Amino acid sequence: MASYLQIENISKSYGPKVLFENISLNVNEGDKIALIAPNGTGKTSLLRILAGKDKSDSGGKILFLKDIRIAFLEQEYAYDPDKTIMRQIMDGSEEWTRHLDTEHWYAYERRVIELLTGFGLTDRDKPMSELSGGEVKRVAITEMLASEADFFIMDEPTNHLDIDAIEFLEEELTRSRCTLLMVTHDRYFLDSICNIVMELDRGNLYTYRGNYRNFLEKRAERIDQYNAETDKVRNILRRELEWMHSSPCARTGKAKARKNAFYGLKERAGEVYREKSVDLKEMPAGTTYLGNKVINCRDLSFWWNGKCYLDRFTYNFQRYERVGIVGRNAAGKTTFLNLLTGGWDPSLGGEMSGTIDRGESLRIGCYNQSGMTFDEDQTVLETVNDTHLLGRFLFTHDMLSSKVARLSGGEKRRLYLLTVLMQQPNLLILDEPTNDLDIVTLNILEEYLKEFKGSLIIVSHDRHFLDRLVDHLFVFCGDGVVKDFIGSYSQYHDYLKEYEKEKAAREKAARTRETAPKQAEAPERKRKLSWKESRELEELEKALPELESEKASIEEKLSGGLLDPDEVRKLSGRYSEVQALLDEKETRWLELQL
Repeated sequence: MASYLQIENISKSYGPKVLFENISLNVNEGDKIALIAPNGTGKTSLLRILAGKDKSDSGGKILFLKDIRIAFLEQEYAYDPDKTIMRQIMDGSEEWTRHLDTEHWYAYERRVIELLTGFGLTDRDKPMSELSGGEVKRVAITEMLASEADFFIMDEPTNHLDIDAIEFLEEELTRSRCTLLMVTHDRYFLDSICNIVMELDRGNLYTYRGNYRNFLEKRAERIDQYNAETDKVRNILRRELEWMHSSPCARTGKAKARKNAFYGLKERAGEVYREKSVDLKEMPAGTTYLGNKVINCRDLSFWWNGKCYLDRFTYNFQRYERVGIVGRNAAGKTTFLNLLTGGWDPSLGGEMSGTIDRGESLRIGCYNQSGMTFDEDQTVLETVNDTHLLGRFLFTHDMLSSKVARLSGGEKRRLYLLTVLMQQPNLLILDEPTNDLDIVTLNILEEYLKEFKGSLIIVSHDRHFLDRLVDHLFVFCGDGVVKDFIGSYSQYHDYLKEYEKEKAAREKAARTRETAPKQAEAPERKRKLSWKESRELEELEKALPELESEKASIEEKLSGGLLDPDEVRKLSGRYSEVQALLDEKETRWLELQL
């Protein structure tokens, strides 16, 4: 198998901070590698060096296989706001497409259109200036995928993508025979795509073959082994210490060498691997009292520039409830949060109707995509004047005097999260909290939120995050339609698959019913129904519409948000019974039609 990339002895520092030093790695054809490390330790810097956007401090060697093409997806995509989507992609790929003949150029154009359609960008003439952040990201990924490069280098490809777009990207990368190296915090995405995990830890690179779970197990073994070796060194040090105290300081070469070895052992014995991770144990976990009334919405609607983002939404949020919000980019999720929190400014446009009634004891903590309003010239300590809490959020003593402007994107997000949690909210609203947070911080945050003594509303594209934390979902379907689904995201995903299968079966059944008289007259009819079977068919054709109607009625009641928990459980149980009956009777109806 060909070696696509060889790296030897590259280093990077920013001022006194050493990100990595003299690291080496090898990437073979077909490898799909996820690079994992805490924020601020040099992941993006390493990718930029590999892509030729930055340089190693120590020189070193970076050798790609001759004649392979490389595509680099940066976190921030440089684009011309005056260009259309299609023109932006075509101009961005001009460096290599100008060598294509007519047939291959048209094939490339068809591929671009296919990808844009898959990502839900059907208006290819739309100006880049009118796109949301998630739509810009989809344009950038389309340009990368359409290049059919041999080697993809990707920095946080799922940031700002909705779940549908992430799953489409998963399918494309899974089918592709490309080699890739990517930084990602999306654990489901990582497991679906990658066969190798590389960890950048304390300036060193460690390689683990397998998925994310295997990485966690092997990493724990590595740390345990390192600490076990430290214990052995300490035992040896204890004996050497006794020798140092009991023996005269001999001047022989052998004694001097032993003394020198003693000091080396002493240094190694002090090296115990302690995981650096955000410590939320002493953060106040929603200790502020929360009354029975949280937020009550009645017939809430919102329009912007003639488009409906919310249509007569009615729901009473409950104390200690955990709601996940999902849907395509620009479907109105963030707008909905602004309405709930009172953050919508009528002077900026838009039209709201209906009522929002907030509880008197409500204290909202909101972590949102545009909420970081730090003074970039302030130091970390000036921003949060609490060295104890800053230390728990991995801001070391030497970082306290650093300007906020010098922090990495993930470090700024971590600082922002700290300022939100310090407010001791009893309703915590998180809008895309996983963007720019590393996997270690996400795991710690998840554990904290599981114990949070308040209500949670989470907008996220991170399926793992949602599965661990929410009880039910609001699904923003577009055109103001919001559906309530009881269960986790994975359960919702499975439900959608079953729904699509059932929909296809119903459409097939409908087509069969329309053509049934003609089939009955056709000579190829294999057998005539018995009297009993004919009666059974009549009963089925009467029962199916009734079950469909009951199913629709239950769905409407469950999505209303006005039921108590007992009624929800009762209706959910009946919903499962109705669905099972529909499956059984539609299958039997099809059997009788054949």
